[in-house]
Amino acid sequence: TVTVTVTVTVSASPAGHQENNNFCSVNINIGPGDCEWFAVHEHYWETISAFCDRWAGPAERGDLRASRGGTVRPGGAVAVTLSPLSPLSPAYQYQLALERYEWNEVKNVKSIVPMIHVSWNVARTVKISDPDLYKMIKYCLLQSIKHCQVQRESLVRAGKKIAYQGRVKDEPAYYCNECDVEVFNILFVTSETGGRNTYLVHCEGCARRRGGGLAGVIVLEQYKTEELMQIYDGFTL
Repeated sequence: TVTVTVTVTVSASPAGHQENNNFCSVNINIGPGDCEWFAVHEHYWETISAFCDRWAGPAERGDLRASRGGTVRPGGAVAVTLSPLSPLSPAYQYQLALERYEWNEVKNVKSIVPMIHVSWNVARTVKISDPDLYKMIKYCLLQSIKHCQVQRESLVRAGKKIAYQGRVKDEPAYYCNECDVEVFNILFVTSETGGRNTYLVHCEGCARRRGGGLAGVIVLEQYKTEELMQIYDGFTL
């Protein structure tokens, strides 16, 4: 079963973009008017991005849109357009998604698809038959484990208490409240007191920038290292 997200655009000429995380989209014109699209290969996205950064004009009919993973294209819809987005893609799509995930992090842009969370879910629940896709996911998981272990050891050396709080069913992925980067496994949580207690999740960098050596920050761990290693070892072709 593949989950499909559908967005509906009515009589619109969207601003130039690639899909978030470079996932594929299918645009279907259902009338009553015409719709035209023109594609540009994803290899040219950086050049187009630099051009758009210098372009101060408003969006017009024929501005850029995306189709296949990473592809940039103009599209001027004069009717209703349906855009299904498939979150499960082959090896090249996964590569494009990870590249854009890293680019989003550098540019402080939120990745709608939490790639680390998704990669672990795929490893836990999906049987992969594509060797290239398997290798990329396996490598992503390994880097994720290393990052969590380095974080954990650093916190322990500093004498910071880490509280284990396992994930519950349907619990969402977390993003930093300040920079929108995905926060996986080790959460840095603060309590904001207003009309009611509100708990905010931060990445380690933003938590440390608050000052005080993480004073007032609760550190939660959602997976034991052994749990992650068990998923990693069980993820096979």
